[in-house]
Amino acid sequence: MSLSPNRNLVFVVDDDPGMLKAVALLLRHNGYSSMLFSSAEAFEEHDDFEKALCVLLDISLNDHRSGVELRRRIAAAGVSVPIIFMTGDDDPAVRKDALESGCLGYLTKPFSARSLIEQLKRAAHHP
Repeated sequence: MSLSPNRNLVFVVDDDPGMLKAVALLLRHNGYSSMLFSSAEAFEEHDDFEKALCVLLDISLNDHRSGVELRRRIAAAGVSVPIIFMTGDDDPAVRKDALESGCLGYLTKPFSARSLIEQLKRAAHHP
């Protein structure tokens, strides 16, 4: 029997400390809790992925890792948590690659609270 995810817990992966803090505040203000990861490596070392409603994942990480590749690695490992990508560099090829990786959503920084909450509501209804 699998554990049901916490419908308020959002994992956030971004190498920008200011962005992590801002997203955590925005989530808390809207009734969500968050677990913050400042690198792909820190995220990959975590093992309770299925407890999260979703993962808000930056596409470009400072440790020279692609959020899209990270998403593919965790999917290949059997992790099925919904992914919402975010990026400050909305390149059409990257967007196409992100969408083809099976993400639930795609946000361009800076994004509005409303656009993020809409994506989180989609994640809550995702099978």
